[in-house]
Amino acid sequence: MKLQISHTTRYRFEAPAIYGLQQLRLTPQTGAGQSVAHWDMQVEGGTVETAFLDHHKNRVTLVSFKAGATEVRVTCTGQVETEDRAGIIGKTGDTAPLWFFERSTDLTKAGSRVRSLVKGLKDEEPEDIARLHALSSRILAAVPYEIGATEADTTAEDAIDHGAGVCQDHAHIFLAAVRYLGYPARYVSGYLMMDDRHHQDASHAWAEVHINGMGWVGFDVSNRISPDDRYVRVATGLDYTEAAPIAGLHYGASGEEMQVDIEVQQQ
Repeated sequence: MKLQISHTTRYRFEAPAIYGLQQLRLTPQTGAGQSVAHWDMQVEGGTVETAFLDHHKNRVTLVSFKAGATEVRVTCTGQVETEDRAGIIGKTGDTAPLWFFERSTDLTKAGSRVRSLVKGLKDEEPEDIARLHALSSRILAAVPYEIGATEADTTAEDAIDHGAGVCQDHAHIFLAAVRYLGYPARYVSGYLMMDDRHHQDASHAWAEVHINGMGWVGFDVSNRISPDDRYVRVATGLDYTEAAPIAGLHYGASGEEMQVDIEVQQQ
């Protein structure tokens, strides 16, 4: 499938920015199940300082704000050809060993609520794939999808306590649970072509688990499936903080307003 993607992020400030620096993980790369035909990034009100691959091999673009800027706009457009591999990424030549992905983080610690979610799961589902899909169903039943119920820094345990969350929360709970079960796992940010609309106000998130004999396999808890050809992988990490589309800081600016517009459709 050929997917046409447009992603615009606009910052507006009531008072001008003195200084700002942003890390952008907005550039997909050719890999298992996807081939990037072209990708372009335009920055208004800022300057691209450099681009590099981070420790997860994500393409990172470093952008500084122009002094006195009251608006900064980042626009990415491109086309990616995808194939349905039933979520199987396989081996990806990671720089980090598998045990690195068994680590919990502040956002993915398995407390009593996560441990309760996985109780009895190994006995009920002896096969890896069936077990992980069953876990996805348990998570979505405990934490139905609801926009605005959580924040960017909400932990897996807190999201379960809230009883509602978004794809980021589902991914964090899933990561906490599967790592507790002994699987290496990582967070994935990217794009999803939705069936009911082209325009979105946020990118998507899911998780990947390393399964012996298969390699990395994706699981999208929010949609109860493994990623297919409607998905485009952009960045991976131990949690959201390492795969966030945009992260950074700024000084001097006040009254910040951020607007995101994403369009994903079949070419």
